[in-house]
Amino acid sequence: MPDDVLQRFQALNIWKARDKRAPHKPLLALWSIGRCLRGDDRLTSYDLVDRELARLLRLYGPHRKTIHTEDPFWRMQRDDVWEVDRPWLVRSTKAGGAYKGDLKRHQILGGLTEADYMAFRSDQTLAIRVAEYLVASHFPPTLQDEVLETTGILAAMPEELEVREVDKFVTVRRRRRDPAFRKLVLDAYGSRCAVCEFAVRRDDVPLAIEAAHVMWHEASGPAVVENGLALCSLHHELFDSGAFTLLPQLAVVVADAVQGTGADSALWRYHGAPLRGQPRENISLPAPRFLAWHRSEVFKAPKAVS
Repeated sequence: MPDDVLQRFQALNIWKARDKRAPHKPLLALWSIGRCLRGDDRLTSYDLVDRELARLLRLYGPHRKTIHTEDPFWRMQRDDVWEVDRPWLVRSTKAGGAYKGDLKRHQILGGLTEADYMAFRSDQTLAIRVAEYLVASHFPPTLQDEVLETTGILAAMPEELEVREVDKFVTVRRRRRDPAFRKLVLDAYGSRCAVCEFAVRRDDVPLAIEAAHVMWHEASGPAVVENGLALCSLHHELFDSGAFTLLPQLAVVVADAVQGTGADSALWRYHGAPLRGQPRENISLPAPRFLAWHRSEVFKAPKAVS
């Protein structure tokens, strides 16, 4: 039974178009698992899903003019992990989707299948393992805990499950990271942050300097130096969250929504200026296609770079 549940969530049919991200179904599944762990009702109104999933997509999805929450709410039925009550009241579009107006007008409810909901309620370790698989498959490590927290999973996690337990079924299906990538990138940048030039060492070992993928590893970004940036841990997380991006000429662009204590010193002081800590050789510069992916799929203010 546990393997069957894991396999169905692992096999979620995710919309694909070139390199574009579509975390709609994973975020809806994570949010629903969080509700399950809290003991909330299995089925919930589309109105609530519309509000909460839209919020999650604004935080962790690519910027889009229109956010379509009706598609995952309706289409995830085909993945055998989700059900919708009174589906006969909802008209289908030519593309096989649902009309959002019908979902709202008829106050349609949706949620995890009863079998999966009960499996997660009776085996919370299974719920955590599925959540771990989903978050690790669609988000970089810098964002994973935040996504789990925002979807309500960390808060609902029992104390005895705080140490993550991802079984072999999950582990073998993740893309393995190239262990040489970090060394290649840090060597290219002299082990200093490309944004702020932070380069603290202890006994000649770099501290808090990380090799960031420009095009995420989870989005099939390759482990090559031209898809990497050496960033301090702070700028790595800010980069992955879409708080800033890079223009083709390697100028830093900060999203308008970035504000608060420390924003000026951490980011705005670099806005419009070229990277301070560029690699030693031009061959190691970030490739334009990877930078374009980050601006399109991660950066939270694409109008600023159009």
